[in-house]
Amino acid sequence: MNFKNLIKKAKDLRKKTFLAFIERGEAHLGGSFSMIEILISLYQIILKKKDLFILSKSHASFPLCIILNEKGFKTKLKTHLEIDRKNGINCTTGSLGHGLPIATGMAFAKLKKKDTGKVYVLISDGECQEGTTWESLLIASKHKLKNLVILIDYNKIQALTKLKDGLPLSNLKKKIESFNCNCINVKDGHSFTQILKALKKKQNSQKPTVIIFNTIKGKGIKSFENDPVWHARQLKGNEILVGKKALGIA
Repeated sequence: MNFKNLIKKAKDLRKKTFLAFIERGEAHLGGSFSMIEILISLYQIILKKKDLFILSKSHASFPLCIILNEKGFKTKLKTHLEIDRKNGINCTTGSLGHGLPIATGMAFAKLKKKDTGKVYVLISDGECQEGTTWESLLIASKHKLKNLVILIDYNKIQALTKLKDGLPLSNLKKKIESFNCNCINVKDGHSFTQILKALKKKQNSQKPTVIIFNTIKGKGIKSFENDPVWHARQLKGNEILVGKKALGIA
């Protein structure tokens, strides 16, 4: 596997996303940059023809839309995604806590219809404070949704605060396992080696799988990293120059 090529794609996607933020006059930079490597791993290596992907944290949708357009889709670049299956958007998302329940229903329907393929859903760690997340895990476990893979972008920052200062999620792996799910903790959610190892790992075939990716919000621009202000801050002035320099944009 050519990891150098994947690393280059991650750098290029950060550049394109950053430039799109400037052009559109809006930015959910922190959460977009924390999941870049996860998206590339899915769309370059993991997803098969019959698989479905849902981005529940669609305030960070720009990099996904850019990936889909590079693959030949005509996906509208927008912050909150609206269903457009022919262009790679499998459901409307944006209200946090909705993507996982929908993905759970899709996975259940696939099993009932004996349809092959998995349903992957990427959620934010802030969504793990939503009741619908834990209700979905109970349902997925009860119905043995082995075709459901839940990916958590665990960057530990939500909106304008850190999780530990808002509503802490200590022992997240133990919490998930207590709901009778397979759970993998990926220490470096920006390492393609670790991400792909987790995504390819064989699990108990009668349980849904949850993968926790420990990530850095704003990854790629050092002075922006782990700062809650970059959850939804518009880029302007010197910040644009700082970002361009960090990303190697001429």
